[in-house]
Amino acid sequence: MTYLLSNARLAGVFILLLLLTGCARNPVLLQSTYSDLPPDVELQEVPFYAQTEFQCGPATLAMVLNHQGIEASVDQLIPQVFQPGREGSVQPEMLATVRRYEQLAFPIRGTMDTLLGHLAAGDPVVVMQNLSLPIYPMWHYAVAIGYDLPNETLILRSGEIERHTMSFSRFDATWARTERWGFVVAEPGTLPDGITARNALEAISAYEEVHGASAALSSWQAFVERHPANSVGQFALANALYADQQEDEARSAFTRATELDPTMGAAWLNLGILLLQNDELSKARSALSKAANLDGEWQARAQQLLDGM
Repeated sequence: MTYLLSNARLAGVFILLLLLTGCARNPVLLQSTYSDLPPDVELQEVPFYAQTEFQCGPATLAMVLNHQGIEASVDQLIPQVFQPGREGSVQPEMLATVRRYEQLAFPIRGTMDTLLGHLAAGDPVVVMQNLSLPIYPMWHYAVAIGYDLPNETLILRSGEIERHTMSFSRFDATWARTERWGFVVAEPGTLPDGITARNALEAISAYEEVHGASAALSSWQAFVERHPANSVGQFALANALYADQQEDEARSAFTRATELDPTMGAAWLNLGILLLQNDELSKARSALSKAANLDGEWQARAQQLLDGM
């Protein structure tokens, strides 16, 4: 009876696997993906390091960091990203480790079109997959390095295979189980194509928390060049300019932020402080009054400065 029950369980899992495989469909790509991207791409210069059990995170990071010209071995990365209690590496540690090496980690938009676009632009993509069932996950990191559009296959550095090919449908099924999580690595002052404004804001802000506003200045400049109408980007740029002692440029950026979003109390407060420091009392009073009339944590500080005037 035990034998029959064991086989019944195995048969159930096997049938479920068949159903999952049978339901897999090629992801529907945008027509622009076929018309605008090269038919095939392979970033052969991305190095390869075989991934031992539970160490696929450090290995994938070594590949993409080395590709960026950063010297970082798998052995050096293991204690930074490997979580023994969790039998692997988790996303926050992966992103944080990239920042420790003074690079930015930009999460990508979770679509196959975006993934292929990054590869076409020359950026290898760290992807997270679940190679098993959703109810019994087998988390795995790999580096996407290329694709073949006519044959609908993706090329990865994965596990112990230097050039692992997967059909779009099979890859997307395993990628979807991680909510299609992935990221690209870029040096400060660059913003890869295809990164959403929100993801860029989060990536640069996280980098700034580690390395300081001045170190993030070139990245905020790149962001504002790409998204000139983004008020949060203008505000962050202004703070970085001020930290870099570029007060005139900071003033212009704070002003631009308030023009784009008149309800941004923090920008009004910082603009008022900057004007106050330069003895432009009338303009400072006007900016601080705007901040004091907007609900938020800046309100009390703005009112305090007004009272002091």
